[in-house]
Amino acid sequence: MQMAVGRHSTRSHQPSANVQLASGFRNRNNYFRIKRLVFPATLLVVAALVSAPRIRAQASDLPSGAPASATTGQTDTDRGRQLIDQMVAALGGQAWLNRTTIQIDGRTSSFFHGEPNPYVTEYHELHRLTQPEADRVGFLTERGMILPGKKIDVVQIWTKGNGYEVTYKGQTALPKDQVEDYYRRHAHSLEEVVHTWLKAPGVMVVAEGTLMVERRLADRVSVLTADNDAVTLDLDASTHLPIRRTFRWRNMQFKDYDEDAETYDDYHTIQGLPTPLTITRYHNGEMAGQRYLTKVVYNLPLDPSLFDPSIVLKKK
Repeated sequence: MQMAVGRHSTRSHQPSANVQLASGFRNRNNYFRIKRLVFPATLLVVAALVSAPRIRAQASDLPSGAPASATTGQTDTDRGRQLIDQMVAALGGQAWLNRTTIQIDGRTSSFFHGEPNPYVTEYHELHRLTQPEADRVGFLTERGMILPGKKIDVVQIWTKGNGYEVTYKGQTALPKDQVEDYYRRHAHSLEEVVHTWLKAPGVMVVAEGTLMVERRLADRVSVLTADNDAVTLDLDASTHLPIRRTFRWRNMQFKDYDEDAETYDDYHTIQGLPTPLTITRYHNGEMAGQRYLTKVVYNLPLDPSLFDPSIVLKKK
């Protein structure tokens, strides 16, 4: 589920250019006498450095310090494809690729400028991965003191490029910016990258080396489409599981670029599939939302009517 949720300048202080000569050079004659003695010696040192053979190897000359593509004979593209294959295998291989549905129970909270919203929302999600793909998210609220327990009075249904809010009173189209945000993140999801992007003509997959992500060593790989869209994946160097997914898009209002990132943590194996139970979203480097999954079930049959926004909820 895709839940909607100044620059600082630095100055370097440089030392003053008015440096006093040492006391031994205050006498003009002594200064030039010493200069005639020192200058030839300086030439000897420089000449020795220039003529001496290089005896220190660069880090890239050492097998352990050279890039992976240099030590294995792979190109960055070959290495990138290999990393994607390793990621899919780590996620479950064909079982992950052939998932049909996901049922999720969880809790979510939002953040504003890095500060958490004090309210935590429980939700129940049904996600259909087969075509036509659709998503249904129900938000749980307390029934009250007379009837204990929780109920779902509001659901969001995402289907065929649209988003709807459905209650017992009927359906309402969700705001345009919220719909665009949902489908933008969906179009850059792990599933879309693997199922759609990699099969498109003109796509490039490039390994970009290693770095530290969430205090873990990660392999970075970028996937670029022919129309200059891109997704960057950071994969755990040991397990090959995704740690972070990042993409940028053009903000038409401010004429600059925004960045969306998701991190994946607390992996548990469910029905043979490693599943992250903590998913955190960042917008332009600031935490925007977080989800904690309490229950995940794969491949349950789901009635198509659950994703029909014209079917209203029953009044409870």
